[in-house]
Amino acid sequence: MAGKTENNSYGDGVTVSFGAKFARSNQFRSVFREGMALVEAAAAYLDGDGRKEARQLQPPHSLAYATESMRLTTRLMQLASWLLIRRAVTEGELTPEQAVEEQRKIKLPVEDSRPVRDLEALPERLRALILDSVRLQEQVVRFDQMMDFKQPDSEDANHPVGAHFSRLRAAFGQDGE
Repeated sequence: MAGKTENNSYGDGVTVSFGAKFARSNQFRSVFREGMALVEAAAAYLDGDGRKEARQLQPPHSLAYATESMRLTTRLMQLASWLLIRRAVTEGELTPEQAVEEQRKIKLPVEDSRPVRDLEALPERLRALILDSVRLQEQVVRFDQMMDFKQPDSEDANHPVGAHFSRLRAAFGQDGE
């Protein structure tokens, strides 16, 4: 049996990836289920009770409802895309290289997540969905920084500290700067 060496590799030369391990964890599965459930809950609300509640709002609150429901939908679609890509890599449906291409289409965080206006005037269920989606977005952004698919720079590839710094630079947006 191969033993773990100091550079987070096993005796057979295989490096253990935190991102790959995390994506197979119960914590990731829990976040995935929570994210997908939130997408479904938001869709059901916006297509059902949300429509009824929106009709009862007067300007400018009706404009705030429209704005915030669109922002909610956009945020949740980006989060769902991120979760699905990560799961697809874990299940072998996408290679990490394919995932990098797909990730370029996703913007996290989607935008400044604070509601623009009149949050207190919006229906309670919409406010709850907004807050839940912002919390999920914050969690996914942290995971995204930890689970970077990018391969380490070639000069860093064989040096564990250099590879770690490459991931940190990528996480904090300082690639090559």
